[in-house]
Amino acid sequence: MKTIYAYIIMVCFLIVPLSCKAKNDRNGQLAIQTEETLEIYTSRTDPDTKNIQVALLLDTSNSMDGLIDQAKAQLWEIVNELSYAKCGHYSIKLQIALYEYGNDRLPSQEGYIRQVLPFSDDLDEISKELFALTTNGGNEYCGKVINTSINQLDWKKNNEHLKLIFIAGNEPFTQGPLDYKDAAIDAKEKDITINTIFCGNYKQGISTKWKDGADLTNGEYSAIDHNRETIHIATPYDDIILQLNRKLNNTYIYYGNEGSKKISLQAEQDRNARSYSEANAVSRVVSKSSGFYKNKSWDLVDAIEDKDFELEEVVKEELPIELKEKSNTELKQYITEKSNERKKIQNEIQELNKKRLAYIKNNSKKDDANLEAALIKAIKTQGQKKSFNWEK
Repeated sequence: MKTIYAYIIMVCFLIVPLSCKAKNDRNGQLAIQTEETLEIYTSRTDPDTKNIQVALLLDTSNSMDGLIDQAKAQLWEIVNELSYAKCGHYSIKLQIALYEYGNDRLPSQEGYIRQVLPFSDDLDEISKELFALTTNGGNEYCGKVINTSINQLDWKKNNEHLKLIFIAGNEPFTQGPLDYKDAAIDAKEKDITINTIFCGNYKQGISTKWKDGADLTNGEYSAIDHNRETIHIATPYDDIILQLNRKLNNTYIYYGNEGSKKISLQAEQDRNARSYSEANAVSRVVSKSSGFYKNKSWDLVDAIEDKDFELEEVVKEELPIELKEKSNTELKQYITEKSNERKKIQNEIQELNKKRLAYIKNNSKKDDANLEAALIKAIKTQGQKKSFNWEK
């Protein structure tokens, strides 16, 4: 009798409706796709973690070169500001997704929209994709791209998390086949706040419904000068921080079949940040010293902190050449040494950054008309409603 019951239970789990497809998603989690619905992902959430989920929807039509430049130049300062977030005893996890829209190179049948990156905490990948964006065209369908991001992304179901959409552009918010008001209703039902950033005159953004697009979910409306060049303030602490970055990079131990590519990507994003200015490169180094910069998928120092990680399963042939012959005991000792070294360097960077920030505060004027200011203002305002705070 027990055998019959076991068989029946097994059959129940194996049967999938003919109108459905079952597959594993990018994280190995189950995703079900039906003919009528988009993919629905189920993800585990650590009960001791609060998530900040930010979907950036950037207009990449011809007139938006300045906006994309600001995103590239200000990414690390945005991450740094968010890294100070606190929420009681919870640890904070930042996830950023990226969409581009309004570019004639994108598929017209998709509404000139492309998901560049799903929610990710891999800051190097986010930087890489931002630097790959180019402008062309366009047809800017705000309602459509908002709706697409709501349906495609793996938003947390619990309303205690901070779930935000930021859409930036300069054409009327009403364009396209899908009414932005319908997209806003869907967002509000899922506790997702829409924040709009109009690239142009404040009053023009109101008349073209950008403010209304934010008001419908109690989001923030901002108008920015997207063509304003980002000003980076050099400080007496920059050279020391950049020297520490070289030492910091030497604490990473790659592993796995993608490990060597990822460590090369890390160096590439260091160079990309520096291409804007030395001060911007310093901002990236500060980000690398924060809790948001974790690389457990390819770095053994970060990976070994995960209680589910098994060092014994690491393929020795996929380690740096100097580690291939080490025993597991020797490898663990080496990882511990590098971990202690990294923590020491990161603490030094954080202490220097406090002095750096004080210097910048005393030697610059406040600029509220750029992408960074708009994002930070909205995130902090809406974060406070979810018991987040930014006490440094």
